Amino acid sequence: MAWGEPLATALVMASFGLMMALAALVSRYSGKLGLPVPLVFLAIGMLAGSDGLGGWAFEDYSLAFRLGTVALTLILFHGGLNTPFDSLRSSIGPAALLATVGVLGTAGLVAVAARWLGFSWPEALLFGAVVSSTDAAAVFSVLRGSGLNLRRRVGLTLELESGINDPTAVILTTSLTTLLVRPDELSLWEVALLVPLQLAVGLAAGVVIGMGAWALLRRVRLPAGGLFPVLTVAIALMAYGLPTLFYGSGFLAAYVAGLMLGRKPLPYHAGIVRVHDAIAWLAQVGMFLMLGLLVFPSGLVHVAVPGLVLGVFLALVARPLSAIPCLLPFGYAPREVLYVGWVGLRGAVPIILATYPILQGASRAHDMFDMVFFVVVVSTLLPGATVGWITRWMRMEAHEPPIPPASVEISTMQDIGGEVLSFYLRDASAVVGVRIADIPFPPQTAVLLIARGDRLFAPRGTTELQSGDHVFVFCTPEDRPLIQLLFGQLE
Repeated sequence: MAWGEPLATALVMASFGLMMALAALVSRYSGKLGLPVPLVFLAIGMLAGSDGLGGWAFEDYSLAFRLGTVALTLILFHGGLNTPFDSLRSSIGPAALLATVGVLGTAGLVAVAARWLGFSWPEALLFGAVVSSTDAAAVFSVLRGSGLNLRRRVGLTLELESGINDPTAVILTTSLTTLLVRPDELSLWEVALLVPLQLAVGLAAGVVIGMGAWALLRRVRLPAGGLFPVLTVAIALMAYGLPTLFYGSGFLAAYVAGLMLGRKPLPYHAGIVRVHDAIAWLAQVGMFLMLGLLVFPSGLVHVAVPGLVLGVFLALVARPLSAIPCLLPFGYAPREVLYVGWVGLRGAVPIILATYPILQGASRAHDMFDMVFFVVVVSTLLPGATVGWITRWMRMEAHEPPIPPASVEISTMQDIGGEVLSFYLRDASAVVGVRIADIPFPPQTAVLLIARGDRLFAPRGTTELQSGDHVFVFCTPEDRPLIQLLFGQLE
């Protein structure tokens, strides 16, 4: 039977839709199986591939690189949008060092191991660069899906590092690929200059685009709330594209633009964040499924041993050693350094980067791609599957308040001059044991909802607040300091 249009398109859509549905449904069991969610998506893609049950042949590295770049841009933008801007001061220094010096150290150590396994020095350095960065999607999903509350500084350091370390790996990979394929066009000294230059351009572009986008969203009046996420997606794509055209790091710019955009409340803020959360998950699922299709299990056999050796070396030696000089100067305890070094998950980013040498015709590029698969699986499986008990064993859990059974959001396209704050009341809170009518609220402030245990109820003036209550308060920006003084730390 000849598969003409629209049957060919229908087959692709139905097949990919089935894989995405299966990935979403199976993900709920990944925690019980001790498997990181991204690894489950990758496995489903492999099962659907030409060597698997689906028999779907896919070998378009160019398409994979482009779609992967778009997906990673949206994931990084979403990560920046959800990073608490006020908390950056405590973690940006060590995270930035991990994202640069740590990536270079990891790449160098892996290159030494790859050279020992028979790669030439240019090939070994390129392989080290490809696998040098942690994966934002993998780290975000494991940390936020584990149900664990990490110590704030450690958790924020891991998330910040994974959001900003991809640019270093991308610059190294593209530069070293050029050095391998066309050595007359580039020297090692030029590569050393390109890294800080592209990072500086990307950082500046991200700040400018993010601040400009925030000012635009505060002033623009769109006819429908659904157009605000359309505008923010456009901003994310431009944040990658514009600095890249001027030799800057588009990935860093996308993350920083999201960070700058999310630093203050926006019109339709809850809707924007909710849509980008869904887009990030869609991008993550689609990216891992597509990359799973690219992997041919029959071609992995001949590189299985060196691939596994390099994967174990990266997880147990290269990543932990690279974390030591980046964190100890900032006063991190040895177990915190060890923990950050352990939870350095790899994911789709190294696989996307491994397609670039193939597109450029680098020597042994296909072997590198197949070996990267083993590195990703090992370095994701070992830390990802053990993150729960390692966190408890190393006492890295933070004693945070329980998650409230509900949330209160106000979705509006207008500036309403106020926001909803969520508080968890402890014994030391000034308002515990006090009736709401007796609390000296400013005129434009009110308690909207109380969650007590598993029960939600609307407060009355006679309602007495208790320790353990989740209280949702509406207030204006100028009244926020007083409300925080009364109710304590925000959730």
